[in-house]
Amino acid sequence: MKLNKAVLAERTQKLVELLSGRHGESATIPAHLIHAAGKELGYENCPGAIWKGKAGYGMYTIPSSSGETLSAASPEAPVAIVALEPNKLVADLNITTNGFSENLIPEKDPLFVPFGNFSSLKKILGTEMFYPTFITGMSGNGKTFSVEQACAQLKREVIRINFTIETDEDDLIGGFRLVEGETRFFKGPVIKAMEMGAVLLLDEIDLGNPAKIMCLQSILEGKGYFIKKTGEYIKPVAGFTVVATANTKGKGSDDGRFIGTNVLNEAFLERFPVTCEQEYPTVAIEKRILNAVFEDLGTKDQDFSEKLVDWADIIRKTFYDGGIDEVISTRRLVHIAKAYKIFDDRMRAIDMCINRFDEDTKTSFRDLYTKLDADVEVAEEDFTVDSVDKAEPAW
Repeated sequence: MKLNKAVLAERTQKLVELLSGRHGESATIPAHLIHAAGKELGYENCPGAIWKGKAGYGMYTIPSSSGETLSAASPEAPVAIVALEPNKLVADLNITTNGFSENLIPEKDPLFVPFGNFSSLKKILGTEMFYPTFITGMSGNGKTFSVEQACAQLKREVIRINFTIETDEDDLIGGFRLVEGETRFFKGPVIKAMEMGAVLLLDEIDLGNPAKIMCLQSILEGKGYFIKKTGEYIKPVAGFTVVATANTKGKGSDDGRFIGTNVLNEAFLERFPVTCEQEYPTVAIEKRILNAVFEDLGTKDQDFSEKLVDWADIIRKTFYDGGIDEVISTRRLVHIAKAYKIFDDRMRAIDMCINRFDEDTKTSFRDLYTKLDADVEVAEEDFTVDSVDKAEPAW
């Protein structure tokens, strides 16, 4: 049924008043909140004028409640064409709209190979239930990467927060900012994730200050959050959930390997129903990963790729048995692959990437690889220093 202009204007006005009352005058909100408000008013479809203020991917600015602005949005009103200045687009928290203006769905990585808890994680996120998940494991084994790729495959938006000891309620929930001489409250990434029904990724959560992150307690229960500074109560939209990653289980690092991590509050940890223990990939899976990296780099050396994985596997087994204090991660194998692309020398690539370890560990790692690969040439000179041509002085 086609509605006349008067009815359309009336419907638009009612919808604008409802949205403005909830979210503020000229606020920028996701499309699903507009649809939900329209359904509350009994509209099968929201009036076209409400969609004129597109402010980014899936985000719309509520029109002004004044009749003048609404009438200007009608099809018969003249449309002013405004030329956008180049380089004025903001890709993250947009200070003019108080919202995110880019697509937050991660891109699919063609090099990603699923392993470990990936299928379970994808199943959890695919339900769109609120079900907080804690992922723990050694450094460089794909904890964060697996969350991002699960969201990419499910076409789910994800907001990632990297924690430090300084991360506090102002960073997470939001706070007042000085804009053009006035103080305005800007919602933080946690609140935006709740309003968007996105996946909230709390990365390296055990680096956070246990007292400061307790502001997330009610959010981890799936309940709404009362913003004390504005008096606004935010209820999470369907689909919102939380995933946390950490190198520890929230009990600190006794051996000092992950210095800076903290013992988290037991009540905080208890709000995560499940914990996934992320191990390094199996030898077969890791060979697939590294072969794909080599191929992507345009370096066809499957023999070197597979020897690197066997080398890392022996080191990890020795580490788990308590024989050494360091380990070679999957991430470091990728570093070596890239160094090999640059230097085109197996031992030089390995040397450059294991120099971060102490002298004894570095030497033992190096000696182990030479036993696995009979083709490598071991130079007698110090392998940590570039060789340079020493020309005779001119005088």
